[in-house]
Amino acid sequence: MGTASSLVSPGEVIEDGYGGEGGEACEIPVEVKPKARLLRSSFRRGPRVIGASFKSTGSVDLEYAAEYERLRKEYEIFRVSKNNEISSMQKKEAKLDEENKRLRAELQALQKTYQKILREKESALEAKYQAMERAATFEHDRDKVKRQFKIFRETKEKEIQDLLRAKRDLEAKMQQLQSQGIQVYGLNDSDSDDNQTTVTAAGTQCEYWTGGVLGSEPSMGSMMQLQQTFRGPEFAHSLIDVEGPFANVSRDDWDAAVATLLQVSPHVPQALWSNTVRCYLIFTQETKAELDIFNKKYSPVLRKMCEGLGHFYLNVYFSEESAASYTVERKQEIERSSVCVLLLKSTVTSSVVEDCEEAFVKNPDAHPLVLYLRTEEDHNLAGPTRQLLERINAADKAAKVKVVDHSGSADDGAGLIFAHLDKIIKQELLGLEGADVDSKDSGIEEGREEDSGDVLWDLHDEQEQIESYQQACSSTASQLGFQKYIDRLNDMIAAPPPTPPLLVSGGPGSGKSLLLSKWIELQQKQSPNTLFLYHFVGCPLSASSEPVLIIKRLTVKLLQHFWSISGLSMEPSKILEEFPRWLERLSSRHQGNIIIIIDSIDQIQQAERHMKWLIDPLPVNVRVVVSVSVETCPQAWRLWPTLHLDPLSPREVRSVVSAEFQSMDLKLTKDQEKKLERHCRSASTCNPLYVTLLARMITRLASARMITRTCWSQEKSMEQCLQCQDTMSLYRLALKIILNSLNTDKEQRIMREILCLVCASHNGVSESEVLDLFPELELPVLSSMLYCLNRLCIVTLRCGLIRFQHLQACEAVRLQFLGGGSSFTAYREKLIYYFSQQLSQDRVTWRVADELPWLLQQQEDKIKLQRSLLNLFVSQNLYKRGHFSELLIYWQYVGKDKSSMATEYFDSLKHYEKSCESEDSMTKLADLYETLGRFLKDLGLPSQAVAPLQRSLEIRETALDPDHPSVARSLHQLAGVYVQWKKYGNAEQLYKQALEISENAYGAEHASVARELESLAMLYQKQNKYEQAEKLRKRSVKIRQKTARQKGHMYGFTLLRRRALQLEELTLGKDSADCAKTLNELGVLYYLQNNLDAAKVFLTRSLEMRQRVLGPDHPDCAQSLNNLAALHTERREYETAEDMYERALDIRKKALSPDHPSLAYTLKHLAMLYKRRGKLDKAMPLYELSLEIREKSFGPKHPSVATALVNLAVIYCQLKKHSDALPLYERALKVYEDSLGRSHPRVGETLKNLAVLSYEEGDFEKAAELYKRAMEIKEAEPSLVCGNAPSRHSSSGDTVSLRGPAPLPHAPR
Repeated sequence: MGTASSLVSPGEVIEDGYGGEGGEACEIPVEVKPKARLLRSSFRRGPRVIGASFKSTGSVDLEYAAEYERLRKEYEIFRVSKNNEISSMQKKEAKLDEENKRLRAELQALQKTYQKILREKESALEAKYQAMERAATFEHDRDKVKRQFKIFRETKEKEIQDLLRAKRDLEAKMQQLQSQGIQVYGLNDSDSDDNQTTVTAAGTQCEYWTGGVLGSEPSMGSMMQLQQTFRGPEFAHSLIDVEGPFANVSRDDWDAAVATLLQVSPHVPQALWSNTVRCYLIFTQETKAELDIFNKKYSPVLRKMCEGLGHFYLNVYFSEESAASYTVERKQEIERSSVCVLLLKSTVTSSVVEDCEEAFVKNPDAHPLVLYLRTEEDHNLAGPTRQLLERINAADKAAKVKVVDHSGSADDGAGLIFAHLDKIIKQELLGLEGADVDSKDSGIEEGREEDSGDVLWDLHDEQEQIESYQQACSSTASQLGFQKYIDRLNDMIAAPPPTPPLLVSGGPGSGKSLLLSKWIELQQKQSPNTLFLYHFVGCPLSASSEPVLIIKRLTVKLLQHFWSISGLSMEPSKILEEFPRWLERLSSRHQGNIIIIIDSIDQIQQAERHMKWLIDPLPVNVRVVVSVSVETCPQAWRLWPTLHLDPLSPREVRSVVSAEFQSMDLKLTKDQEKKLERHCRSASTCNPLYVTLLARMITRLASARMITRTCWSQEKSMEQCLQCQDTMSLYRLALKIILNSLNTDKEQRIMREILCLVCASHNGVSESEVLDLFPELELPVLSSMLYCLNRLCIVTLRCGLIRFQHLQACEAVRLQFLGGGSSFTAYREKLIYYFSQQLSQDRVTWRVADELPWLLQQQEDKIKLQRSLLNLFVSQNLYKRGHFSELLIYWQYVGKDKSSMATEYFDSLKHYEKSCESEDSMTKLADLYETLGRFLKDLGLPSQAVAPLQRSLEIRETALDPDHPSVARSLHQLAGVYVQWKKYGNAEQLYKQALEISENAYGAEHASVARELESLAMLYQKQNKYEQAEKLRKRSVKIRQKTARQKGHMYGFTLLRRRALQLEELTLGKDSADCAKTLNELGVLYYLQNNLDAAKVFLTRSLEMRQRVLGPDHPDCAQSLNNLAALHTERREYETAEDMYERALDIRKKALSPDHPSLAYTLKHLAMLYKRRGKLDKAMPLYELSLEIREKSFGPKHPSVATALVNLAVIYCQLKKHSDALPLYERALKVYEDSLGRSHPRVGETLKNLAVLSYEEGDFEKAAELYKRAMEIKEAEPSLVCGNAPSRHSSSGDTVSLRGPAPLPHAPR
């Protein structure tokens, strides 16, 4: 087995081992390896027969060859087919791989879509739940309203029944009186002093929206009349707009009068230049002893007093030796001075004479003057001295110079000077009439809080804005070609609403601020009914760029215009959030436009995030203008309408340069002009700031003063300046020039340090602070230094602080003196040390509170920052000046939340309380506790605010008296916390206690009483006690009306008195039209002060002068007659008034066009006088003519036309012509709805009139429906000013308003 013999050879016979049929051995080719299956099939071709014989070998070979060939072909076919199958499978595999990849990508996309849908589902579910909650709340509120309406309806139905019974009783009484021959007049036939003409059926006068007139008589005696009271203005087409303020007698012009004065006389002392009491002292060597004693002993007292009141104090004087070198500076300081003091003995020098001529002789009325004359028995006055005194006496026609004749010691003389200056500063400069500044100051602060609610206001921020605007307006813009931009601004503002904000863009120094200031100035003259709110942003890190302070200031200014600042939140996020709502609400009450201007808005910190309200649609009568630099304008704002300021043209460049040269009495040659023109052609060299600075530098270098010191010619000066190709390099050259002009290295060092200190500070440094920081610096040198820096557009004085005029000036100082670095560590440390010294001496002024915490934050010194904040007087100063957000930022920086901050303050107060023993210190402690409580209340922590307010209350009750007015203030603040906490019962009790104390302390008709009444009314309104709230509000309105008209009580009277005194000085000249106009204005001013006798004198003088100068038929004579007629009407001298009105009407008919507003004004008032005297037949054609004039002047759809329609309808009702009155009322209603909106108070009043008329016509259902809608409008109207105050230019101005004049805000001094 396994041997080669066992193999079968070809041709051999293989025998069956089992005896069966034999088989044949096949020849298998070597190269072919047939499969077993084929071999087996070949061996089993047929049945095997046992014993059969084998075929021959040849036949077998042939058969096997054929089989082999067949198998080979089958194999080849099989192989090819399998190869094809493999290729096909490979293609299918590749295709399946691609399909797999595609499916995987689709799966991933589906998974993402699924996650997105899942998130949307969750959001939808959350929105669904919120909607379900809102729906539940809505259902609850709806049920509540239904219940209230049911109660209201039942109450009014009962009132109607009572009124019907009262009506029947009155009709019976009237019939009895008429049967007895007694004539009965309607109560409305005489306009009351309180502008109330609505009379209920019971015969009692009603306030605004009192209701209950459905059962009244159809005559004028019972119907609400939408006609102007006799003294009312015509705001919608006011004569103020036509003839200017104070031209026409109208007591209801009060809002317009004071608002107009506030445009030029803001709530800041106007006698001070840049918030500084500057005392200019003129002395000789003989009186130097008095000057030295005054400076050493008394000046610190005056400075402490002024700084305690928020002002700076500075003594300005030039020694005889140096006076001749500072001629320009002396003249400038005299112009800026608040008071001038002349100290004389026997002789005078030339510089003294020059200063006296400037201060005492040329302009003696510019500021208070004090003449100190030291006399001795054996000394006589020298000739020049006597002549000087004679000239001073001759110039002092009004005897305003206060003469101090002293013959004692120099010490006593200095004391007398101090006494006079102290009185002048308190009474004349700061307006403090009392002698005790501290008590007066507290009274001011207290009054401010009482009149302005809890809104706290920083006068320094306001004065900074006013000075920024005034400084820009005083610049010369005529050479800059601004007229084309002003015209385009006017066109854009006049575009139909809605309009997005208007963008004024340009490069740095292109004149954006100057353009906006000039445009505001022109617009205020041309559109007196437009309200302008502006803000000029300074350096990026200053307080003027803080967004919360900006929005708060704009909000308060907006609310002040409507004589209300109640309801304004102090919380920073709410201030930003609520400004658009206030804007929307108050714009609907203002018939003119409201224009908001924000200059350099891109310098505001995070402007795009904090100014989101700019992107939202603005109210239709609101326009916003903002200025930005091209490089820093946010991308989202670039789609707004844009006014781009182009570079100056060659002609404008020549104009600017020529103006600067003319101001210095210099002149350019033709070659120099051409050289300048060629130089100023690139974008950087034809910039307005660059051109102005270039011209000023050339004139400075070429001036005689510089020639004597540097021997430079004008040509050389120009060559050096023209090497600078941009504003930055020009500024750096200017700094070098000023440094070189200083006399000593010490002065150069001081100037560098002053500029670096200004850079390093928060808001700048004051002159007095500079003199403290550099004791070796003399004031004449500082004055000269600041004059040069201001002349070259580097620094300016604003609100008493030295600041940079432009950002490029600040950057130039940084590059020039700090090597381009931004590290101010050394300079900030110097300021920190200075203000910390003041803090350690318990001198917490507004400057310390403004600068010290900010500097510590910049130095990243959290420990010292927290220590400074825990100085309670620093935090109190910041909070009371409205820097609420700034205080919060500091605490957040040191890592304290609200609760821990409250705990820190409370612990600090407890520690401070241990050192308080005197009554004065306990009073200060109570103020600190009250401030902390109010601060925590504004933070939304009422639970933590209760404790400090209660402690304040306890201290005041113990230290002062339980009935002291300060106790009422504590009660009021504590009640406010309980209201916020929604503990209305506790709040009501506290408000009532405060009301009782105020009534006992001030009387029942004081503003503080009105304040408590308003608070109680608001509390009742929150509790849905509308009837009680309405009674208190009515009483508050009456008090406000009375106090607003008490002579000298409100700040507005102070403004009016000041204006009247100014005008009196202008009436001393010869007869002229201008003098007569001034007399007329004086008469109106005195009328507004309730001084009717003085008003009559001036108005009569005005009429007589106009008749002499202009002729008896001149329109100005008609104005005087009109005003005198109004004054006689006030005195109820109706016959004289009627005669004067008729004469005025005759003149105006002849002189004016038939549709002139002044003619309509006289027609209206004469018609009202006829109506008052019962001459309805004469009144009716005048009312009809007035209506016709208004339709021609303003079109048929103007609110003033609607007012005239209502006035005429009222006359028809009086004449029992109800069918004629009804269409007039309906037409007026439609005009009011179309022009003012369906929810305006005018619409409500007209609906109420229609309700009365419908009731009298017997259509009770319509009357009830109209009355219901009128009441809905009344209840929906926002209560802005202790009720509802009409806007200054509202069309309701010539209609009867049952709301009295809105209370004026008490201006803090």
